[in-house]
Amino acid sequence: MIAANNVTLRVGKKALFEDVNIKFTEGNCYGLIGANGAGKSTFLKILSGQLEPTKGDVTITPGQRLSFLEQDHFKYDAYPVLDTVIMGNARLYEIMKEKEALYAKEDFSDEDGIRASELEGEFAEMNGWEAETDAEQLLNGLGIESEFHYTMMSELSGSQKVKVLLARALFGNPDILLLDEPTNHLDLDAINWLEEFLINFDNTVIVVSHDRYFLNKVCTQIADIDYGKIQLYAGNYDFWFESSQLLIKQMKEANKKKEEKIKELQEFISRFSANASKSKQATSRKRALEKIQLDEIRPSSRKYPYIDFRPNREIGNEVLQVEGLSKTVDGVKILDNLTFTLGREDKVAFVGSNEQAVTMLFRILMGEEEPDEGTYKWGVTTSQAYFPKDNTKEFDSDLTIADWLTQYSEIKDVTYVRGFLGRMLFAGEDGVKRVRVLSGGEKVRCLLSKMMISGANILVLDEPTNHLDMESITALNNGLIKFPGVLLFTCHDHQFVQTTANRIMEILPGGQLIDKITTYDEYLASDEMARKRHVYNMTEEDN
Repeated sequence: MIAANNVTLRVGKKALFEDVNIKFTEGNCYGLIGANGAGKSTFLKILSGQLEPTKGDVTITPGQRLSFLEQDHFKYDAYPVLDTVIMGNARLYEIMKEKEALYAKEDFSDEDGIRASELEGEFAEMNGWEAETDAEQLLNGLGIESEFHYTMMSELSGSQKVKVLLARALFGNPDILLLDEPTNHLDLDAINWLEEFLINFDNTVIVVSHDRYFLNKVCTQIADIDYGKIQLYAGNYDFWFESSQLLIKQMKEANKKKEEKIKELQEFISRFSANASKSKQATSRKRALEKIQLDEIRPSSRKYPYIDFRPNREIGNEVLQVEGLSKTVDGVKILDNLTFTLGREDKVAFVGSNEQAVTMLFRILMGEEEPDEGTYKWGVTTSQAYFPKDNTKEFDSDLTIADWLTQYSEIKDVTYVRGFLGRMLFAGEDGVKRVRVLSGGEKVRCLLSKMMISGANILVLDEPTNHLDMESITALNNGLIKFPGVLLFTCHDHQFVQTTANRIMEILPGGQLIDKITTYDEYLASDEMARKRHVYNMTEEDN
């Protein structure tokens, strides 16, 4: 059990949290939600002891071990992968290192023998003999192959490091597990594995995530941060949304009845307060009136952007023809003879673990890279807008937000451009901010503004939900569902993919393509998932 007792955190004069009292108990998975900037990550840091509250304290059941997901991807570069995972249980790792040092001594003394015996006893109690096996199972489950288990962390890619740090947090069956955006940069297979792990995890979990499907799958409780307070709701994310909306509706209905009663009492008092025979009744109603209090209904601090992609022209029947497209990067063929045709109603989600191949395909289709072999041709009625995974170059500028967006608009009117920024929650004064200093979420909202203002009838989006809050993801999801043009996108948000795509493509590790006209859930349920790996493995053996 972990509890926050009268926790207050002030940043300058502003109170981010005010007298928060909440208890998280064993056997529950809590989804910590709230508007962007509400303090979700900050609250996890308070619970983990990384940040001291201004007032109040955090208590943990004596003897329980807390583990949290590290965010610094370079912190363990000097350590092997397997060691990094085992370090998730600091005491166990200390014992292992001390044992190694003792047994390596040439002059092993009697005192060393006694100390080694003590360490061996504690090591056995902590299931130390199973540590490496347990760590390897976690890594394998998250998609880190055995060949990487003994390499240095510095040799891994960014996405691989994310998985190792997640395995580190999960290692050793911690009593309390704190996870801040654990699905970020995970492929869909790894997310599915994590969902099953948390569903079967018996201890306390507190998780921050913008993935609605993930929260629905794993959470038994929702902790909602709003106006510096935290309110607990039983159930998953969808149940919280329905419950919170129902609560507001009930409060409004109760207030309406109270307002009717107030009006009735006021009318009686007005009519009979001067009437001697009715004065007692009027006085009684005055007392009753004083006791009636309307419930305070504060609108949520959550803000939803308005995302609406409107093509300037209708798309024709000829959209995109790809023939025999191949590409090799660093000696590895990541695209192998890709051939497909897009129709005017296609909304294609690219899924699977081969993210590098999808990004390369998008870059080729947008003219940023050349294929080694093959061709592609866009229809004459098409116009494309592109959301790149790496947007660094887009914002390498000292332009203000308003000037940055104006350069992509055919209409140079300031009011027109600021209208698109306003839809994406950039207030008037935000327009003069320099794009170079924007946060990750602000940059994404700028790119979406650019795509809206383009009037394109084909949208190509490479991980557009990264850095967005739940409200912005929902708005983008709804905007793409309504979009009348063609979509090519990749996204790790299960609900986003399921509700948007009508066609699924997966580029296998060898560069081959699986192409199915189906929903995402139907694709996952099909035998194709098993067959594709079998075919790929057979091909590798033949090679």
